[in-house]
Amino acid sequence: MERDPVEGGRTALVLLHHFGGSARTWQPFIECIGDRRRCIALDLPGFGRQVGRPGPYTVAAMADHVAASIVELGLDRFTLVGHSMGGKVALALAARRPAGLRSLVLLAPSPPSAEPIGHQQRKTLLAAWGARPALADIVDAATLRTLSVDVRALLIEDMLSVARQAWRGWLLAGSREDITALMARIDVPVCVMSGDGDTAIPTAVIEAELLPRLANAALLVIAGAGHLLPIEATAEVANTTIL
Repeated sequence: MERDPVEGGRTALVLLHHFGGSARTWQPFIECIGDRRRCIALDLPGFGRQVGRPGPYTVAAMADHVAASIVELGLDRFTLVGHSMGGKVALALAARRPAGLRSLVLLAPSPPSAEPIGHQQRKTLLAAWGARPALADIVDAATLRTLSVDVRALLIEDMLSVARQAWRGWLLAGSREDITALMARIDVPVCVMSGDGDTAIPTAVIEAELLPRLANAALLVIAGAGHLLPIEATAEVANTTIL
């Protein structure tokens, strides 16, 4: 999913979705940005249009996919915008210092340490694959602001389309990966956003597990928002991202 700006030469935004999401999750954000930036929303392996892409579904393999897409698109100036799972992938890729990377924007990012998913919660999430009522409950628990019927339905449909191995791969492996040793290699400015009502990755986790490991990071807490920031707080995220 891509939209070009009216004029070229500006930094492109490469958008990486959350666990269970897809490139189309970013559509409201892209519409809000308008023609102020070139926006490129990617489907990560096992999700969206990449549902048939074989594993492994590790953080490194996802970062490989994003890196290859950036080269294929010929981007010479870009910002990685990663939400939740996509945030951890963005961190892993940024640590490689790819040519053209100007900055990072991380929205409710999965931390570089193991994500704080309890045993019972992980068990519940694993069992939810392919089960519409359970997935609807996950969407409702992740959000604080009211979603439109259409947006809520889109989020549920995205989760229903995820490859089973990709679903299990993130919950059993990717979310548990520890890439903290790589964080010292990130040398670009980082803007981190967190909803003050996020129960999936609370602001306190970001403050403890991510910010101390980054040399040039700033945190913005969005009031009255939960975990799905690109959907719940589209305007706040868009207006901050284009600064």
